[in-house]
Amino acid sequence: MSVCYADRFYSKDEILSLLHPKVARWYSRFEPTPPQSMAIPLIHRGENVLITSPTGTGKTLAAFLTIMSELAFMEWNGVLEDKVYAVYVSPLRALNNDIKRNLLSPLEEMGLDFVRVSVRTGDTPANERQKMLRKPPHILITTPETLAIVLNATRFRDKLEPRWVVVDEIHALFESKRGAHLSLSLERLNHQASFQRIGLSATIWPLDEVARFLVGEGRSCVVVNASYAKEKDIRVETPVPDLVHIEAEKLNREMYRRLGEIIDEHRTTLVFTNTRSGAEKVAFHLQDSVDIDDIGTHHGSLSRDVRLDVEEKLKNGELKVVVSSTSLELGIDIGYIDCVVQIGSPKSITRCLQRIGRAGHRIRDVSKGVLLCMSHDDLLECAVMVKCAYDGVLDRASHPQNALDVLAQHLVGMALERKWNAEEAFNVVRRSYSFRSLSWDDFESALKYLSGGYGLEPYKVYGKVWYDEHDRVFGRRGKYARVIYMLNLGTIPDEVAIKVYALPGKRYVGNIEEEFLERLEPGDIFVLGGRVYEFVRASGLNAYVKDAKGKKPTIPSWFSEMLPLSFDLACEIRRFIEKVFRGEIGEEELKEEYRVSDWAAKAILNFLRLEKEFLGKLGIEVNGRSLLVEEFEDEDGRQNFLFMFLFGRRVNDALSRAYAWVASREVGANVGLAVTDHGFMLTVPRKRKLDVRLVVSKVSSSNLRDVLSKAIRSTEMFRRRFRHVAARSFMVLRNYKGHEIGARRQMRNAEVLMKAVSEFDGFPIVKETEREIMEDVMDVKNAIEVLKSIERGELEIIHVKTPVPSPLAHGVYLSGLSDVVLMEDRLKLLEYLYQRVVEESSCGENH
Repeated sequence: MSVCYADRFYSKDEILSLLHPKVARWYSRFEPTPPQSMAIPLIHRGENVLITSPTGTGKTLAAFLTIMSELAFMEWNGVLEDKVYAVYVSPLRALNNDIKRNLLSPLEEMGLDFVRVSVRTGDTPANERQKMLRKPPHILITTPETLAIVLNATRFRDKLEPRWVVVDEIHALFESKRGAHLSLSLERLNHQASFQRIGLSATIWPLDEVARFLVGEGRSCVVVNASYAKEKDIRVETPVPDLVHIEAEKLNREMYRRLGEIIDEHRTTLVFTNTRSGAEKVAFHLQDSVDIDDIGTHHGSLSRDVRLDVEEKLKNGELKVVVSSTSLELGIDIGYIDCVVQIGSPKSITRCLQRIGRAGHRIRDVSKGVLLCMSHDDLLECAVMVKCAYDGVLDRASHPQNALDVLAQHLVGMALERKWNAEEAFNVVRRSYSFRSLSWDDFESALKYLSGGYGLEPYKVYGKVWYDEHDRVFGRRGKYARVIYMLNLGTIPDEVAIKVYALPGKRYVGNIEEEFLERLEPGDIFVLGGRVYEFVRASGLNAYVKDAKGKKPTIPSWFSEMLPLSFDLACEIRRFIEKVFRGEIGEEELKEEYRVSDWAAKAILNFLRLEKEFLGKLGIEVNGRSLLVEEFEDEDGRQNFLFMFLFGRRVNDALSRAYAWVASREVGANVGLAVTDHGFMLTVPRKRKLDVRLVVSKVSSSNLRDVLSKAIRSTEMFRRRFRHVAARSFMVLRNYKGHEIGARRQMRNAEVLMKAVSEFDGFPIVKETEREIMEDVMDVKNAIEVLKSIERGELEIIHVKTPVPSPLAHGVYLSGLSDVVLMEDRLKLLEYLYQRVVEESSCGENH
């Protein structure tokens, strides 16, 4: 398989000469954009093509112009049939309706109104689907899930022999199981008719890998990289000159004042926060602090109607400002925006560029953005992020490999089509990039599970396929297999609210998200409804807590929503800190190369200078190899170990859980754990003592997976993820014969089944649950690389006893106190810690 990069721009005349006269006449009004002038001739030639370029650079038209032209030639030559010639797949239903509108308009203007375009998703009414059977669309617009259903819609499938498949927003699919699911659908479709693949993506890296994901194993792809096509103007700011000696109220007030100035200076401003609750909070405060009526809010928890209303008003220029969490990152056409503001760090270079790229929708517009930082950690992340963005350095995206629950769904789908030779099916599956390294043992274990090979009938888990191990043949089993497949297909788990009850007495106190619950361990402290509680246990969809008034939270209430800092960006920040320590980066470099404001530059330098002086006072000289473990005793007499591992939260999640598991066994009690992007903290209960060097010595690159496996097996996270994997594998059904099965009953069924299958060695649902946690939720692969670097001596762990956490460790120490309810307390504690550091460093008035 080969991936190569397009390096030729074709002229307008060359492009027009390739097109049908009607299409050429229409297109002659425009000047080709960079992705169009590179991609259109390649698509015309029949190449598989991946196009990456910013929003508003004409990617979609580049993909469809050849398709429209070829359909026009077919009609001209009298060979246009009633069947689907092109399939367009997008992860967003809202984007699908946009695309239909954006195709019908030019088709009408070209005089190609004989070309039929239809949208088919879960929302499509039955009468519309019937119409498509009688008169199939030439261009079918759909989602990954509906495509998988269409593959098994017997009558419609006969009409589905596409010559082209266009996958839009491929960056949003690549990093999730939805992408793995789609890649198997494409291989199944390709098995009956080969087609040309065209991928459209916003900024993503590595492009070679995304190209391989698009086309599968053994096929070539040409990458059209026009990600530079639009000019950008990104600035890093802080709303105040001093982020330490300031009251929470004033910091907030100044942030909204600066935000108001930016909004006043622009026609339409899009504000991104990293959480849904943050989006609501910012929109609420903006209405109070800025004299603007037309403010919109957009995030995943709002109803579809509310989101569509905001999108329509944006397109029509009726909103001055919109506040969003992550939901407007993707390429819905949202019309004219001339400035994007990001509050806090977007946590990855790629996400930063995707968000800022929403400003300046037309090709010649400048994408303008302001990153507004409220903490030193945010300032460090954003300064380095912007420098990387201008230097063309991007974070690597990761992709789920060999997801056995996705495989199980497709094996049922394949069995519904016909009887299969298992080795032939195995080869089809392995042509998917997502399953290229799948072992025969894992493939066969999924087949054995689906065919009832583990004897789970007493638990009402019945075979959906039959499998003859001797002849290696499988096929459909049972009259309900098709219904189960159609009604339970998909990779997105049901979102459920967990009811929280206070003990004793089981008094109902509110709800938390399931994703938040899976992070909780007994003894964790969190805030709910303005009160502090300690987590005791969970049962099904209920959580039990006890009052913890006066205690410090260990888990902020928005933790489950937070985006993790990417591993690559974290490593760049470590290098940046070392350069500042060596005096290689000063105020001017920060302002010019890192594009930070005067206040931001001074704040970064003062912060890192104090860190260096404090550690110097303790006799520690840090360099690029140093990984500090700071040990200090808090006011309650507990040992705290702050691991200053700047590797991003996914890597730190893996390392911290392994260290905490070993530490808990060493002291014979639960060890507290707080995890951030910049490090993690282990807290030993009072009257217990821990030798941290012993803990570190017991976790290595060779045993990390084994230690983690033991550490996660009894957690809430494992129980929740098992349910999701079991639902995707048709082991726990969400819908049976048209009857919805509630999340509470699904949870009960999953708990019973988890106990039943835990004795089976290598059971696919257990194995996939573990893989998903270690590789998709955590980042065990890069965690192993970190441990290897320590073992090779490239990184060195330095243990130091400190009277107070160092400045860089303050964020880790206070991570549990970042809840909005306790913002005031957090800032006071931060100021206290900072003052203690200044006193210890004897730096006097300089700080």
